Amino acid sequence: MKKKFNHPLMHNNFTKNDFKVLKNFLTKRPILTQSRYVKQFEEKWSKWLGVKYSVFVNSGSSANLLTMTILKMIYGKGEIIVPALTWVSDITSVIQNNFKPVFVDINLKNLSMIENQIIKKINKNTRAVFITHAQGFNGLTQNLINYLERKRIDLIEDVCESHGATFKNKKLGSFGRISNFSFYYAHHMSTIEGGMICTNEKKIYQMARILRSHGMARESGDYNFEKKMIKKYSKLSPKFIFLYPGYNVRNTEIGACLGINQLKLLNKNNKKRNKNFKIFLKNLNKKNYYCEFDLKGMSNYAFPLILRKASFKNRNLLEKVFKNNKIEFRRGNAGGGNQLRQPYIKNYIKKVKLKNFKNVDHVHFFGYYIGNYPSLTNEKILNICKILNSIKFK
Repeated sequence: MKKKFNHPLMHNNFTKNDFKVLKNFLTKRPILTQSRYVKQFEEKWSKWLGVKYSVFVNSGSSANLLTMTILKMIYGKGEIIVPALTWVSDITSVIQNNFKPVFVDINLKNLSMIENQIIKKINKNTRAVFITHAQGFNGLTQNLINYLERKRIDLIEDVCESHGATFKNKKLGSFGRISNFSFYYAHHMSTIEGGMICTNEKKIYQMARILRSHGMARESGDYNFEKKMIKKYSKLSPKFIFLYPGYNVRNTEIGACLGINQLKLLNKNNKKRNKNFKIFLKNLNKKNYYCEFDLKGMSNYAFPLILRKASFKNRNLLEKVFKNNKIEFRRGNAGGGNQLRQPYIKNYIKKVKLKNFKNVDHVHFFGYYIGNYPSLTNEKILNICKILNSIKFK
């Protein structure tokens, strides 16, 4: 009997070796809350990325939240330029910290913000550009980096879907003042749930550590700083000096143990993902599907499939084929499409001119992603392309 075709969005992101390492770790009856493995993972991640400091938290969304909290502590208020195509927590972290989100449309070639629109929307109230490197594509240009440096505007990078992607042979996440990563189950590597805040500034590193753990001074990681705070607040218990209104977004030793082991295979797995991506592109019908992506420096996360024609009939036909062949999909690409169409934003952005966001709206209605993972075979990719190419669009 012929096996039925099935293509899930993600295969198990954990290997037998991950479970073996975790089992060996647990047999030692270790401390499970944040301890030395968390610190070790942070150091190894910093070395891999090429930055001085990293702070391991419980999700990429928490990394977003702490990053915007730090900017609020530095600047107080202002505007943050954000993409209309991103994960929801990029926008909500801006709103929750009383910044005004200023939206920009995207390029189809890299699903990131259009450079000239970013520059056009920068004004005296702009505090940062919060760029999302969506689905493994690089969103940076040298002109944008130079412009932000001249204007002294912070670059914040969301690299949650683009671990290992590069610009000019330097990893994304090492350009911005702060960068955020996610280790969610389906991403390039996983710690079950998890995220990382990265920076080259000691003060920001210190703030992130303190905010991560209730705002406590003793979490700063700096003995001299802690000693200074104890002296300054001599009427408080030395172990319970709460400097900031912080959070509890710590991760665990279990997550760190998995992260350390998964990091060993990240570069190898990224090469396989990129190879798969190119096979998809080479074999898809370019008359029906957009294929002109900018592949330079990419580290593909999932395969973006965008219909060229804005046709709801064709969309319904494609989704029917997906479902009939058990090809799991997500419409709208990163974060489900245009964030300006989501209910939560209506209380914060009163007037939205959707006609100014044509590219993200096209992706919102006619863009998808399907699974691409290291274990995916060439044969299966070709079968998927054959199924997609066989559709008789109107």
